[in-house]
Amino acid sequence: MLGIIIGVGAVIVIMSVGAGAQSLILSQVKSLGSNLIGVLPGKSDSNGPPSSVLGIVITTLTYDDARAMLNKSRIPHIVSNVAYTKGYGTLSWDANTYETNLSGSTVGYLSTEGGEVAEGRFFTEDEERNLSRYVVLGSTVKKELFGESVAVGQRIKVNKKSFEVIGVMKERGSVAFQNYDDQVFIPILTMQKLVAGVDNLGLIRIKVDDQVNIPETIDEVAQLLRERHNISDQTGKDDDFTVVNAAQALDMLKTITNALRYFLAAIAALSLIVGGIGIMNIMLVAVSERTREIGLRKAVGANNADIRIQFLFEAIIITFLGGILGIIGGSTLSFLISIVANKLGYDWQFYISLNSIILAVVVSVSIGIIFGLFPAVKASKLHPIEALRYE
Repeated sequence: MLGIIIGVGAVIVIMSVGAGAQSLILSQVKSLGSNLIGVLPGKSDSNGPPSSVLGIVITTLTYDDARAMLNKSRIPHIVSNVAYTKGYGTLSWDANTYETNLSGSTVGYLSTEGGEVAEGRFFTEDEERNLSRYVVLGSTVKKELFGESVAVGQRIKVNKKSFEVIGVMKERGSVAFQNYDDQVFIPILTMQKLVAGVDNLGLIRIKVDDQVNIPETIDEVAQLLRERHNISDQTGKDDDFTVVNAAQALDMLKTITNALRYFLAAIAALSLIVGGIGIMNIMLVAVSERTREIGLRKAVGANNADIRIQFLFEAIIITFLGGILGIIGGSTLSFLISIVANKLGYDWQFYISLNSIILAVVVSVSIGIIFGLFPAVKASKLHPIEALRYE
């Protein structure tokens, strides 16, 4: 039974944890706001997300593309936008060093993404465009690098290049699995030219004045980028970018997380096959050990079908009980995981679907039937005289 218990329990845990993680991811994305549009490099097809989401570097979006989107005559419902080039680097100040995320961004970060400056200020548009060596620290970075010392006005090194700290962001926490406190904000052109050595953007996020204007704005952004990228086909077939709203982003995340959930569940289900083979072997041993019992039953009138049903029923009972115990164990472990996740500050939902429980019971009984059938047939074919003579 142990193989069945482990297999069913693992499937229940993976499906439950997957559902909890999925709900957490989706709620985090929703918390960013419903009036945001994302522009990603690379085209996505109907079967999946853009290639950039999968870690493939695509260089089709530029800083000038982001600037062009601010033209109200072309995109009238835009409020602001922010463009990003991301990286990772080592910061040093005095004898302290700290490795963190580097966010090259435009000045529209505050109005688009939100957030507040706790000390000092954010960089200006002129500083953004003039390769200014200024940085704004997330609250965690400030604590790790400066402790209780004043950070604003100090000079630090980012990947061995000198920058002046002009601001410290107010603590915000993690949103959509992005830790806003553990990063450094750098004017985007400075990030591109002096730190990352690239000319492309990883993401443009656009804030729209009203949610009802999102479809119109998506079309206008797509048309603008096609003109700038010399794409004549207006159907979107040749686009080298992807424009998505919050609903589309949620659908992409659901597709990715569902695929991961079912893949991991399938891996866990392999242990059910191992458990089934174990049951078949045990039942074969039982047939050998109970040969005289089988012969005695046949001698007093039991036919082949009676013997088959007896051993098949025993295999089903073993797997059914294993499935029930697996469901109880998996549900208990999933509940404990949800408690720990909520204690850590995540909005984690405990979720066990009725379908997963029904599936677990059906699968465990089916394994009992499939792997119990061969021993049952072997037992039913024993000749009563030979069985009674068996020692």
